[in-house]
Amino acid sequence: MSEDLNSSDGAQPKISFGFARVGEDAKQGLVNEVFAKVARRYDLMNDLMSGGLHRLWKSDLISWLAPPKSAVPYAFLDVAGGTGDVALRVLEASGPGVSGVICDISAEMIEVGRARGDADGQRLRFVRGNAEALPFAKASFDAYTIAFGMRNLTRLEAALGEAFRVLKPGGRFLCLEFSSVEVPLLDTLYDAYSFNAIPALGGLVAGDSASYRYLVESIRRFPDQKTFTRLIENAGFERVRYRNLTGGIAAIHSGWRL
Repeated sequence: MSEDLNSSDGAQPKISFGFARVGEDAKQGLVNEVFAKVARRYDLMNDLMSGGLHRLWKSDLISWLAPPKSAVPYAFLDVAGGTGDVALRVLEASGPGVSGVICDISAEMIEVGRARGDADGQRLRFVRGNAEALPFAKASFDAYTIAFGMRNLTRLEAALGEAFRVLKPGGRFLCLEFSSVEVPLLDTLYDAYSFNAIPALGGLVAGDSASYRYLVESIRRFPDQKTFTRLIENAGFERVRYRNLTGGIAAIHSGWRL
């Protein structure tokens, strides 16, 4: 959730940027700086943070989405997916009627995604935009996906409301995100790995330990599975469920716009 904390002196409410507190208007710029730095090493970042498991988790996301294999038109929106990793997986698993839009606020991430492209250049396009104010008409898409982007947003409630708005009746919402470990001992080991190994590896491999430290901290600030489920329901989605992956290190949340 957004974690607005009003200060007693009337200053702008403070929200979390990792473990730090910043003004609400400042957070997006700080997040943009992080992703401008890591865009070209984004897949490496996810490898470091998940031990390579993000590749399997994304396959689970696509399997649960189950995009149609037919030529019937089906449009999906992949938010905060600038490098194209998830969107290209959707296209590979689907039929010729499926097309996608990647919407990302980071120009650097979009640049990486455009360089990867898609097989025929016709089924995927890129739009720069904010997840909290999507530049699309109401009821434009059959599916909305977001992978490892939700925790970096300033206002989760606004983003979920936008997801609901742009989906067609019968549309599907799927969010893959790092989550709260629910297996004893694994949580302790994961904390030790996250706070010690990941920033160190980020500094060694990418020359940027600070960005990786923020990304680890942002995971701990994200709502746990049950809390996030309630936020999705509050946005209007129905039949909301989640699946834990690797003991809750990550989770996929699903909801329907009925």
